[in-house]
Amino acid sequence: MLDVRLAGYNVDTDILEALKKGEWDKKNNVTPETISAAYARISRDARPVYELRRISGEEVDKARKSNENIVFKMGHHSVAEHAMLNFDILGLSRFAVEYLQEARLSSYTEKSQRYITLEGDYVTPEEFSPEGKKIFEKTVLKQIEIYKKLFPVLWEYQKAGNPQHLGTKAGENMVEGWGKEDARYVLALATECQMGFSANARNLEHIIRKLKNCPLEEGKQLGKMLYDRAKEVAPSLVILADPEAFKKQFGFDVANGILETGPQLLEKAAEKYLEQKRTVKYDTDVRLIRCTDDPDTAVIAALLFESKKSCYADALETAKKLKKENRQKEFLRDVLSDLSVFDSLYRAFETVDFIFEIDMSSSAFAQMKRHRMMTIIKHDYDPVLGYTVPPSVEETGNRNLFEEIMKISEETYEKLLKENKDAAVYALTNAHKRRVLINVNLRELYHIARLRMDSHAQWDIRNISAEMAEKAKEKAPLSAALACGKDAFKSVWDEFFK
Repeated sequence: MLDVRLAGYNVDTDILEALKKGEWDKKNNVTPETISAAYARISRDARPVYELRRISGEEVDKARKSNENIVFKMGHHSVAEHAMLNFDILGLSRFAVEYLQEARLSSYTEKSQRYITLEGDYVTPEEFSPEGKKIFEKTVLKQIEIYKKLFPVLWEYQKAGNPQHLGTKAGENMVEGWGKEDARYVLALATECQMGFSANARNLEHIIRKLKNCPLEEGKQLGKMLYDRAKEVAPSLVILADPEAFKKQFGFDVANGILETGPQLLEKAAEKYLEQKRTVKYDTDVRLIRCTDDPDTAVIAALLFESKKSCYADALETAKKLKKENRQKEFLRDVLSDLSVFDSLYRAFETVDFIFEIDMSSSAFAQMKRHRMMTIIKHDYDPVLGYTVPPSVEETGNRNLFEEIMKISEETYEKLLKENKDAAVYALTNAHKRRVLINVNLRELYHIARLRMDSHAQWDIRNISAEMAEKAKEKAPLSAALACGKDAFKSVWDEFFK
């Protein structure tokens, strides 16, 4: 059962100190709204900011009114970013998590299926009929049964293949985790998880508005529960998420526009203009669609501009000249000579983009989606794309068992499609694939490579990240040369500088 609890929020430190000392005046000022209201006045009030905070703390009703006027009448929504709220979220499905985590500028820490043995908790979608629920639950229970069969076998397989890690508690836990992370591929997207979620009020309001228009009933319920908890402490900063309260306060309707009708409009337009509407299967999962022209030259030009020594036109001319003279590698060696495994690349690397189309499992997508600063445009999970089989399943002779549960899951999905095409996806598994379009700049690609190509990374996302890096290096052999996992950094760095 979905459970959302307000875990924390920021409060003026003067009010906290008064609470500690037993000197709180019991005004309704234990709220993040007073900080937002105080900071909103900075641009038009000459008094010291700490004095503005004191006044807001003493006049909470005025502070709330000020927030509403400044944020919603004057349009200064950034004021709401000073209010931070934290939530415990329990009993949310892995599938619904993806809708919540679309928001870029929020923080999520999620229960890992890699490290925790799962006990079989799952969400039964409200969208299904009584008969549909029976079919769904029978399938999910079968998936859980297969998980429980596979896990001990895969754990023993990992122990046999990695005896060097068995001498310590940490090593044994790691090996056990490898067994769990492969067994979980048979579990449904309906599997429950829990997480800690933090957002500022501006982002939270937007998330709630999106969730209220989510195609899943579970998503709508999550949006309502987040709003109900947030309005307890910051009602003036999330009012856009409640159309009735907004109209009562301001006298006109909230225009949800694309949030409400966008998916339907896009679907209708695609039906009208696309000549072919189909799922095309490819030989490879990772495909580079296009990238910035001459990326090495583009990065070097931006680096020269970043030096603050020239205009961009001169920087670009110099970068082209270095290419003709075969000196671009020499330049990059000079610039990157002190690069360490802990460093981010120069901002100049953000001027080069790579667009990939990738077919990836739900398990891989769960990790890729955490790189939220890049552009991720996703299709629904589609059995036509197939599923990812963990190598350990193959090597322990369990492929037939694995394929059996994939077949059962897909048959259930096809039956449930007739009831609700969005909710039918709950029956698919962590192994099933979806197609994703990713636009990533080179600086972010370096970050992905460092984290996801490292030997400690999960094998599925490691394989995908390695292919992305390899294809980027084909187009940018110099500027992408050092994209690698943390563990390989020294050898790759030595090779580039030898």
